Amino acid sequence: MAEKHGNLSINSDNLFPIIKKWLYSDHDIFYRELISNGCDAITKLKKLDMMGEFQLPADYKPQIQIIVNPEEKTLKFIDNGLGMTADEVEEYINQIAFSGATDFIEKYKDKANDDQIIGHFGLGFYSAFMVADQVTIDTLSYQNGATAVHWSCDGGTEFTMTDGIKESVGTEITLYLNEESVQFANEYRAREVIEKYCSFMPTPIFLSKANAETQYETIDAADKLDTDVVVEEIHEPAKTEEKENENGEKEIVEVSPAKEKLKIEKRPVPLNDTNPLWAKNPKDCTDEEYKAFYRKVFLDYKEPLFWIHLNMDYPFNLKGILYFPKINTEYDSIEGTIKLYNNQVFIADNIKEVIPEFLMLLKGVIDCPDLPLNVSRSALQNDGFVKKISEYITKKVADKLTGMCKTEKENYEKYWDDISPFIKYGCLKDGKFCDKMNDYILFKNLEDEYLTLPELLVKEEEAKAVDADGNPVDAEVVDTDNSDAAEEKDERKVVYYVTDKVLQGQYIKLFKEQNMQAVILDHNIDTSFITQLEQRNEHYKFMRIDADLTEALKTETSADELKAETDTLTEVFKNALNNDKLTVKVEKLKNENISSIITLSEEGRRMQDMMKMYAMNGMGAMDMSMFAADQTLTLNANNALVKYIFENKDSEHVPMFCEQLYDLAVLANQQLSVDAMTKFVERSNKIMMLLTK
Repeated sequence: MAEKHGNLSINSDNLFPIIKKWLYSDHDIFYRELISNGCDAITKLKKLDMMGEFQLPADYKPQIQIIVNPEEKTLKFIDNGLGMTADEVEEYINQIAFSGATDFIEKYKDKANDDQIIGHFGLGFYSAFMVADQVTIDTLSYQNGATAVHWSCDGGTEFTMTDGIKESVGTEITLYLNEESVQFANEYRAREVIEKYCSFMPTPIFLSKANAETQYETIDAADKLDTDVVVEEIHEPAKTEEKENENGEKEIVEVSPAKEKLKIEKRPVPLNDTNPLWAKNPKDCTDEEYKAFYRKVFLDYKEPLFWIHLNMDYPFNLKGILYFPKINTEYDSIEGTIKLYNNQVFIADNIKEVIPEFLMLLKGVIDCPDLPLNVSRSALQNDGFVKKISEYITKKVADKLTGMCKTEKENYEKYWDDISPFIKYGCLKDGKFCDKMNDYILFKNLEDEYLTLPELLVKEEEAKAVDADGNPVDAEVVDTDNSDAAEEKDERKVVYYVTDKVLQGQYIKLFKEQNMQAVILDHNIDTSFITQLEQRNEHYKFMRIDADLTEALKTETSADELKAETDTLTEVFKNALNNDKLTVKVEKLKNENISSIITLSEEGRRMQDMMKMYAMNGMGAMDMSMFAADQTLTLNANNALVKYIFENKDSEHVPMFCEQLYDLAVLANQQLSVDAMTKFVERSNKIMMLLTK
């Protein structure tokens, strides 16, 4: 074939500056594009063989070779796929299928994010010009009588195309790297990039260094392959030892037979796994394989809690594995990774259009050949289709969790503390997920039992049917806060919760004495989470254990019975504490050892917690006192100290006792400030000194 000179068929003086600017944000991605092209060429050749249009040699082994040459600053990508004729080079390389670079940029400028311009037009090959000053192609088509083609371009619009000298079917692309990109001819850098993008491509990928010294290995002669280059035959004599026999005599015994071995040129090992675990049938995968795959892909040597193997063929093709890692208790410090693949070609991590936000707390891989990728294969189009994929993934996760709760409750409970932040975060972010999980969210009660919400409400009713000693209670006495009358008024059943078992220990003790139920909600996501649950469940509400004193903790009294104590003690405490805004109540509590209790309104506390979260997330400074929860001091009329204060209100020591009693109540609810704690210690010493007089 005579030498050809020509111009690339574009309406622009120079396409390549545009390619270099717009093609991809990560220049190393050219590895993925060129290797993917090689995989495609091999796949097409194998399909031609299957259709009877071409017969592959009996010893055909599909492979892609990458050869780095740091001395000459070159890279070679060699595949043994179907190759190209001169006409095909003209069609696929020389003719660029759009009207002009100017029109092209104008059309896509609002949709492009630097790395989203080219792949839509089948121009992955041109990614090579991001790193190379010159690119050559040597190719030979599988077609009978085909002539090899040599193509060369220096990054301008001119190219040369001549008859080539390639003798084997396939394509060899050579990149002459520019000075800024010579790092890609480094063997270790090349390995790093290939493993990043091509770890699971369907064709074996081999990496070698040009002019490298030959490496050798020793194998058993019986393991020799036809392709092995034998350097030396090695005879290993049998190994013997001197041992004492049963008669006490020493003799020479053979402990290892003689072996015939071969020294061969080291066999090349592919960098990729052509049959990844996610592509297999879940029934054919063992637990150890799942764990080994997790360690390999995510370099996490802590075992995952469990996993979900996605395997769907209709209405779209999707496979993958999602792992639930052992995570931190603070949901905002969890870092997950969902790797997205398209036909085993790595696309990107955590693409939000496909992966729901809350699932990004997990680790896993998803391979969807049907993904509507555009441009550089790093972005998506067709929002409706992608949304269906996202919804399917969410549904499969919810199905796995609810199924586990139904059939593997013991394991589900074992994992709950680790996965609960993820589930709660998912409920906040995805309404459909929340609806599916509603009856399968676990709550740990004061006895460390794990109960779903329906189970919890049943447990509450059962608990109220007996007293603290386990004796049945009259049905008329059972209904208090959660009474049938309350339901008739459309009031909600109350679920009490604890946020700190130490600080709220006094309240927990009171609840246990009355055989009352409460659950532990001590994660920083819980305030938002329970608000979400209340919005979606109209029959109950959550109330912190110290938000109010339930009637079950009190002795039944009339309003007039404690009027004198209430009036007197309110005045005494407000004066002693110099706090006119303090709300003081007097009740007869069943436990006479409790002198006083601080309660804070549920609504006020939640508002305060929400404002703190906004402040922590950088939403701006604000005066937190504006959102202070309403505080009530409840005094126990059955307590001896309270009785003393009431009966000796004019005593010189009463103000000090009032301050001490108030601080004790606060301490059972929250930490004292530094100044308040200093005064509390000094006051405690004074009170003890009174006992010495």
